Amino acid sequence: MAKGDGDAPVQAYIAAMPSWKSEAGRRLDALIVRTVPDVQKAVKWNSPFYGIEGQGWFLSFHCFAKYIKVAFFRGASLNPVPPVDSKDKNTRYFHIYENEQIDEEQVANWIRQAAALPGWIP
Repeated sequence: MAKGDGDAPVQAYIAAMPSWKSEAGRRLDALIVRTVPDVQKAVKWNSPFYGIEGQGWFLSFHCFAKYIKVAFFRGASLNPVPPVDSKDKNTRYFHIYENEQIDEEQVANWIRQAAALPGWIP
C-alpha cells in the first residue's frame, strides 16, 4: 500500500484489509472521526496514522494474521491504560479480533484522551 497524507490513502488501506478486518477498520476509522472531527490522517509504514496538526500522531493500527493491533503512542498516560504492553514505555496497544465486540465507549475515551496529549513525531 502506498503511503500518503489525507483520508484517501487511509480509505484505500482500509478497503484493502483482508476479510473481516476491512469492516473492523472502517468502524474504527469512523469512531476516530466521530471522536476527533479535526483528525489528520496518513498512511506511513504500511499503517494508517491519526494525529492532530502541530501535535503529532496519537494512534495507528496495523493488520496481523489473527488481529488488528491498535497503537496509542502515549498510551501509558491514558486512564485506564490500554491492556497490551509495548517495548516502548509510552506506547500501549489493544487488539481487535474477529467476532469480538469492542467497547466503543472505552475506545472513544482512549481516543479522546490520546488526541489531547502531545503526539509522536517521527
